[in-house]
Amino acid sequence: MNQNFDIIIVGGGAAGFFTAINIVEKNPKLKVAILERGNEVLNKVRISGGGRCNVTHACFEPNELVKFYPRGEKELRGPFHQFCSGDTVEWFSDHGVELKIEDDGRMFPVSNSSQTIIDCFLKATQKLGIAVLTGQSVQSIFKKDICWKIETPNENYIAKKLILATGSNPKIWEMLQTFGHAIVNPVPSLFTFNIKDARIAALPGVSAVVSVKVKDTKLASTGPLLITHWGMSGPAILKLSAWGARILSEKNYLFTIFVNWLNDIDNEEAEKILKNLKQEHAKKSVSKKSPFDISNRLWESLVLASNIQEETKWADLSKMQLQNLTNQLTNSSFQVNGKSTFKEEFVKAGGIDLKEINFKTMESKLHENLYFSGEILNIDAVTGGFNFQNAWTSGYILANSLYL
Repeated sequence: MNQNFDIIIVGGGAAGFFTAINIVEKNPKLKVAILERGNEVLNKVRISGGGRCNVTHACFEPNELVKFYPRGEKELRGPFHQFCSGDTVEWFSDHGVELKIEDDGRMFPVSNSSQTIIDCFLKATQKLGIAVLTGQSVQSIFKKDICWKIETPNENYIAKKLILATGSNPKIWEMLQTFGHAIVNPVPSLFTFNIKDARIAALPGVSAVVSVKVKDTKLASTGPLLITHWGMSGPAILKLSAWGARILSEKNYLFTIFVNWLNDIDNEEAEKILKNLKQEHAKKSVSKKSPFDISNRLWESLVLASNIQEETKWADLSKMQLQNLTNQLTNSSFQVNGKSTFKEEFVKAGGIDLKEINFKTMESKLHENLYFSGEILNIDAVTGGFNFQNAWTSGYILANSLYL
């Protein structure tokens, strides 16, 4: 027995729900269903942002917003001019959810709970009569006349239009390949670096604003770096992992990074400052107090790593020790041996080749009435609410493009 719908959306996540709600708000007579393979919907929304749901980012200029997307920057420029972060804030406000901006630009519901977003979506789908069907793992998709047929273990569905919002689901990607779509192989993005090094072993929790680069590549970033029990994390590292997703995968996550703990103070300037300190604080102990904007604990560790004893006075520093300290401060070398997932934020670089998508409608260029929303495409962003913004924008554009 076939169940017939005007539109079927595969994927009960952020992109799937947002797309469905916007479609039916614009076309109330349409019969729409969301198929979710799991027993629960919106799981990623639930755990995102530490359970608070980082809905979007307070970057309201489309040409600036696209710069946070290592993959998708060019393609999202047009869509963001139609539906950007400010539109997201307005949309949620219209649906009873107020958002707030935190100091780093991330935006969360005022309630500080992802359940607020989930409840908003569930209430809207119920009000609009959208069928939310769980336990529906798609086994096959094929075209039947001018419709799409979707088979799950317990049901068959027929729809005039099919929307795939399944994120990085390899099974769906494989099915799409049989339809001629090219898939850019997925690799992890947004991960932390595993580093075992005596200089940072006793410093978990210490952070600094740094510049960091990967040896023998053009990869570089600046921002806060956090020392952890397993190595290094924080925005500076996560940005590197996102922009370097493919390069670092090819290196099998074994590579060298250089950290400038003083961020924008270069080697030459740092050496001048240290020489002045040698004159001004001749009788004081070098290791006791950091003269730079880094923690005393980190400073002491870098001093010891420069072959300077704990009790050594500034006046007693040799030329070699001064150079060692300058290098430790501005060009510390660390060996990365592997990666770790960043919290529960499992983001992958990869998906449907962007050349095969019409970004004015989110429709496949290869198959009529086949659409895509969210992370199923080869689009990903750095941490901070940007991946969700891609979901909202693609869902909105898709909904606006449908006239049934």
